[in-house]
Amino acid sequence: MFEKKLQILQVDKLDLQILSMLMNDATIPYTDIAKELIISGGTVHVRMKKLQEMGIVTGSNLVVNPQRIGFDVCAFLGIFLEKGSQYHEAVEQMKQVKEIVELHYTTGLYSMFAKIICRDTNHLREVLNEKVQIIKGIQRTETFISLEESIKRQITLLDDGK
Repeated sequence: MFEKKLQILQVDKLDLQILSMLMNDATIPYTDIAKELIISGGTVHVRMKKLQEMGIVTGSNLVVNPQRIGFDVCAFLGIFLEKGSQYHEAVEQMKQVKEIVELHYTTGLYSMFAKIICRDTNHLREVLNEKVQIIKGIQRTETFISLEESIKRQITLLDDGK
């Protein structure tokens, strides 16, 4: 079924191989990808442009280890909204809280679930009290402090890793 969906999106194994290599190391030059896959550098460039136009590749970014620059607390917030209709307004306000690095609209117990990165627990308390809990529509929050991130990875596109 996965392959059937890929055919609809016009993504083939070569596209997946290129994506897998770049997901593993986004700094790898297209020429190195081409050499490994025995294709031309132009082919890699054309394929990546196609994947961007299809919305499969939406950008690239530099990954920084927050702890190495003094942001030692990672926490997750379960957020209860007063009313579901306040979601969009709350999201717009939460976009202004720079410590929120992810925000998800969820099913289950919470209306929203956020990942937040802070320097320390005092900074976390400030963010909760002075930025998040004052947002219109937020009824209350529950905070979960992460003690360790054990797994962080992209999705796997190919079973053989290529």
